[in-house]
Amino acid sequence: MTQEYEYAVTIPAVPFPLRWQGTPQRWALEGDNAFSATAGGKTDWFIDPEVAVLVHNASALLFAVQAPCQLIARVTVDATATFDAGVLTVRYAEDVWAKLCFERSPQGQLMIVSVVTKGVSDDCNSIPLESNSVYLRLSKLEQSYAFHYSLDGTTWNMVRFFSLGEARDAEIGFLVQAPTGDGCTVTFSEIAYKPEKLLNLRSGE
Repeated sequence: MTQEYEYAVTIPAVPFPLRWQGTPQRWALEGDNAFSATAGGKTDWFIDPEVAVLVHNASALLFAVQAPCQLIARVTVDATATFDAGVLTVRYAEDVWAKLCFERSPQGQLMIVSVVTKGVSDDCNSIPLESNSVYLRLSKLEQSYAFHYSLDGTTWNMVRFFSLGEARDAEIGFLVQAPTGDGCTVTFSEIAYKPEKLLNLRSGE
């Protein structure tokens, strides 16, 4: 049985209503294609593969999708604590989801991180970056998903190509987290939704 949600949030750049999964400390629209949100402290989505402890209390602004599409945003993170992050995410259920994170590492660097969760989380660090802003893209394909990042919004680098298992009702959107700290503010700007399938997975074009 599909759970019913109230999709009551509108962002002009996204042609579908959205809903909050969890409540951020605060959030605000910043024009037609941008918003900021502050994660509460000790919030995350993660299922530790060593001890199978489920954490699913981070705030995510989500909308339902069925057809192939792409969601793009410039993500700017005011990260002060380890694992503070701004995220694009796809979610089936609290134990089936994936995240593309711009996250503060234990070494104090902002870096690209991806997490794919099917019962437990598969966590992979990718590349550290010098800036506090980066473009992230989540692509829904027919039976799978792809994560890419870009420094300029034009040239894309593949982070991960993956499946969440059998196709189910999916939601995609934006997430803010502060797993170890007291909160993290993230700005999602230049938000764009493309109702088209990504054609070249490897080049990102």
